[in-house]
Amino acid sequence: MAWMCSGNTNDELVAKLIEARIIESKQVIAAMRSVDRGHFVDHLPYQDSPQTIGYGATISAPHMHGYALENLKSYLQPGMNALDVGSGSGYLTACMAAMVGSGGQVVGIDHIPELVDASKNVLERHYSEWLKSERIRMIVGDGRKGYVSGAPYDCIHVGAASPGKPHELLEQLKTPGRMFVPVGTSNQRIIIYDKDTGGNISQSNVMGVLYVPLTDPDLQRME
Repeated sequence: MAWMCSGNTNDELVAKLIEARIIESKQVIAAMRSVDRGHFVDHLPYQDSPQTIGYGATISAPHMHGYALENLKSYLQPGMNALDVGSGSGYLTACMAAMVGSGGQVVGIDHIPELVDASKNVLERHYSEWLKSERIRMIVGDGRKGYVSGAPYDCIHVGAASPGKPHELLEQLKTPGRMFVPVGTSNQRIIIYDKDTGGNISQSNVMGVLYVPLTDPDLQRME
């Protein structure tokens, strides 16, 4: 059903995701309605499939963004602090920022400077106040190491596959906190890591997926 959620407009896309029961909560629906995917993707922005955005990177299919936001929604409440690793186009970073509101902050980090610049340009055109107020910060850096300066985070979203348990990122989660991350190489799964108030970490296996790997920028550019 998920792959049948394509639309011709952002509103149609969101309506299809609601119909498929991929997104159900009011805050996720409001965020995905308020952030137009077409601002961030030039080619088939409302098709429910991954799209290339250059430099060996892709933007995930809308249904995967819907799943991510639904699974992280309790940690994207107003005033919370979040990290988006492999922020790419900046689309999901903006959706997360819509959820945390004016009192929160979302840091998007990507190791391709051109993608960070492009995402900043889109945000300047359409969501400039979020940049000015630092509700959103877009950083060039190695997302595999997180972004210590902004830590700790209520939640972390990772947009590319980690080969194994992402220990450095888990260290940057608050207690409690949650991470949504694809893990694996040939056999990838979405794993949700939860850190409780005592700092203990548990994990749940959500679904099988196929993501580009977390890698070095030079290797990514070659793909």
